[in-house]
Amino acid sequence: MTERKRDRVDAYRLLMADVYELAGESRRSSEELAREEGQTAARWHVMSVLTDGSRTVASAARRLGLARQSVQRVVDDLARAAMVELHDNPDHRRAPLVALTEAGRNTLTGLLERSDADRREAVDRAGLSLSDLEDARETLRRLVDALQRR
Repeated sequence: MTERKRDRVDAYRLLMADVYELAGESRRSSEELAREEGQTAARWHVMSVLTDGSRTVASAARRLGLARQSVQRVVDDLARAAMVELHDNPDHRRAPLVALTEAGRNTLTGLLERSDADRREAVDRAGLSLSDLEDARETLRRLVDALQRR
């Protein structure tokens, strides 16, 4: 392997370590923000995937990359708290559609407002411009695409 290729591979490994660290910090701060609102990050994530409409638990699980059973437990918890409601699914009798209630939408809006303010402050502290963030995202998307084409 040439020195140039080795440098790029090392840079990739360091980038991935930083991505994992960023994801961990983001999860920790999301858990803290959710806790301050009397929620959990898991509930927040499930409510978030319902913002574009009703879906089955299996569909929500696929979108989140989680096991259906773990999403089912969160949906059951959200239903008990009246944050979501279940509706008949015309396509599948045994897989009801899950939808946000007004209380769920209001809770999610509060979480998003707090999260947006927190993330805005973090981006400001880091001194990042919109262009910086878009360039970073483009780099990550290119790597994701390349890995998916293996």
